[in-house]
Amino acid sequence: MKFNYPDGRKFEQQSKPSRTSTTAAKKVIFGDRGMRLEDEINESNKYYRAHQIAVIYKKPTPLQIVKVDYPKRSRAVIKEAYFRQASTTDYNGVYQGYYVDFEAKETTNKNTFPLKNFHQHQIDHLRACEQQAGICFVIIKYVTLNRYFIMPAQKLFKYWEGQRNDGPKSIHLSQVVEDSYEIKSNYNPTLPYVDVIKKLIAKRKEKQ
Repeated sequence: MKFNYPDGRKFEQQSKPSRTSTTAAKKVIFGDRGMRLEDEINESNKYYRAHQIAVIYKKPTPLQIVKVDYPKRSRAVIKEAYFRQASTTDYNGVYQGYYVDFEAKETTNKNTFPLKNFHQHQIDHLRACEQQAGICFVIIKYVTLNRYFIMPAQKLFKYWEGQRNDGPKSIHLSQVVEDSYEIKSNYNPTLPYVDVIKKLIAKRKEKQ
């Protein structure tokens, strides 16, 4: 299937890893049961909704379908589609009256997190939500270390502006540790990120 961005650029899907690399990857992330960060967050969101703690979903990406094949009358196959617009962040919802908006990123690096994983429109979106008193942050997963961090959006903005002014193009792990809240993978919920939302709300109330 072929996807394209609104400006006509092709969406390049990563090629499937070889059997050898897949086996190695499974060994690396065995500690978190081999789940991708997206899956871990989605499972956590199901738990939060089921227990009426928070209502948070992954945002769907709107597509414009331009080519469809019908190999059978009862089945349609999408052959080509375009992203209607650049995506903003991955997740949003509400927690006890507070609007929540966040992005989720993974890296296989051990010591740094590349800022190129973010895009300007995502930063702009987080800024806009912050201005409306939203609770905004990013969840960063170091896959090979099996470590998870929640960095408040305001902290991310500092590094983003720094690299735009010829500063470092990545955030060192020590800086992530200093400017973030570390969480541990769990059973229910898989990622207890709402615990950090509570801390961010409490910190905001202290400043009021």
